[in-house]
Amino acid sequence: MKKVGSLGGQDLREMFNAATSWLEKSSADIDALNVFPVPDGDTGTNMLLTMRSTLEEAYRAPDHSASAVAQAMAKGALMGARGNSGVILAQILRGLAQGLEKKETFTAVDLANALEQSSAMAYKGISTPVEGTMLTVIKDVAAAVKAQVSSDAGDLISVMEAAVKAAGESVARTPQLLQVLREAGVVDAGGQGLYVILDGALRYLRGEMEQMRFRKPQIIVTDMHATKLPQMIAADEVPYGYCTEFLLKGEKLNTDKIRSKLEKKGESLIVVGDDCAVRIHIHTLDPGEVISYATSLGTLHQVSIRNMDEQHQDFLEMQRDRVPAMDTAIVAVASGDGLTDVFTSLGATAIVPGGQTMNPSTKELLQAVESVPSDKVILLPNNKNIVAAANQVQSLTKKTIEVVPTTTIPQGVAAILAFDYEADLPTNVQLMRKAMSAVKSVEICRAVRATKIGGLEIKKKQPIGFLDGELVAAGESCIDVLNQVLAKLDLGKVEVVTIYYGADTKPAEAEEVADSIRERYPQLEIEVVRGGQPHYSYIVSIE
Repeated sequence: MKKVGSLGGQDLREMFNAATSWLEKSSADIDALNVFPVPDGDTGTNMLLTMRSTLEEAYRAPDHSASAVAQAMAKGALMGARGNSGVILAQILRGLAQGLEKKETFTAVDLANALEQSSAMAYKGISTPVEGTMLTVIKDVAAAVKAQVSSDAGDLISVMEAAVKAAGESVARTPQLLQVLREAGVVDAGGQGLYVILDGALRYLRGEMEQMRFRKPQIIVTDMHATKLPQMIAADEVPYGYCTEFLLKGEKLNTDKIRSKLEKKGESLIVVGDDCAVRIHIHTLDPGEVISYATSLGTLHQVSIRNMDEQHQDFLEMQRDRVPAMDTAIVAVASGDGLTDVFTSLGATAIVPGGQTMNPSTKELLQAVESVPSDKVILLPNNKNIVAAANQVQSLTKKTIEVVPTTTIPQGVAAILAFDYEADLPTNVQLMRKAMSAVKSVEICRAVRATKIGGLEIKKKQPIGFLDGELVAAGESCIDVLNQVLAKLDLGKVEVVTIYYGADTKPAEAEEVADSIRERYPQLEIEVVRGGQPHYSYIVSIE
């Protein structure tokens, strides 16, 4: 399994470059989510524009140290911050820069400390912090990362994986914390944007840039159904007023004093910056009064005053014209938290727990199909004993169901990797069927009883190996059995071997198995992934 101990400024910049490209793919979907603090439909756009300004400055960093690049990013974010979400994002990056100050490179522990700073800075900049927003998400991310470094202090990838997982779970919980989200049946748009940014950074670290070209970020969905139509959300007779934001430049500027002065002049007030440059965002009925006060302190730049009532009408039009964000959903069957994470990270909309000895019923598959926000669904059974139940689902729902008959986890992973968001349903089914047929699956487990099959004398609890579902090997150890199975294959055209280790297998043992294969087959790229699956010590994908 790839590990990263430390990173410099160039990698930090490229992480956020990848994150910005990833965010761009879903900015319109994030716009369509936004209902807080005002249903204006531009959160994704504002975060994207803020990130672009962040990158522009990052490429002007005076040197390649982590500190210099982080400081440049923070400056770029402050100067180019757009909207409520953009200003909070700028605060998060400012905290990151403070946490990485004077560091040439940074470790997982450094990143954890920096993200704590990010959370603190994000809350500090808000006059009235509201939970169930991106503030909550960055707080939950910081806590998860801190917990992760205590158990795995050396690996930046595992720390970022913890960050992304925590962000996704936190975004999914936002409707529980904020009534307006609960009423709309959506998650917080700013939190979703932050999740996408972190996910893009993680994918860069994993070396998945090529895969990102053909995929889109996952939009987190809530299981809460909307109780109000978009036009009913926050539709009081009180006008929204004007979204007023600008950059104030001057000398000896005092953010606390400015915040105190403006608190009674509007809502959603954010005042962030330093003694030379302060970014101000406020929703006010009298922007002139705010502007007049600010000009007494210095010069104004990038002034934007937008009528939020008109924005709200535009948002309603967008909601009326909007097509579902997800054209085709994927429902996959998997057992084990590691495999669940694998399928979720690759774009599965819903996971049905199940596999060998615990086959889900047709009813359970139907419930998962009905829960996803799409009328077109692809089912990945990932086990030969589940294919028949999956085939029954179409007759029980009005949705269009296609079963890609994957019979192993490696086939399921290959199929979902082949999914193309730009293609229609029939094309995707064709692509996924072709991909699943190109992968070989090896499964290593222990025999539950003594028996004799196909010329093999098998003892109880002895390691045995299956190749594409057929029992082909038995031996004294898992390494021995796996090598026996591999010897039956022509590995000349094979490029990647991915080893998913089970719930009862220790990571160190899995690495030993991987090292054994590397020694015998140095031309192969070997990846080790925690599958957490029961029953099988190892599930191995050969591509």
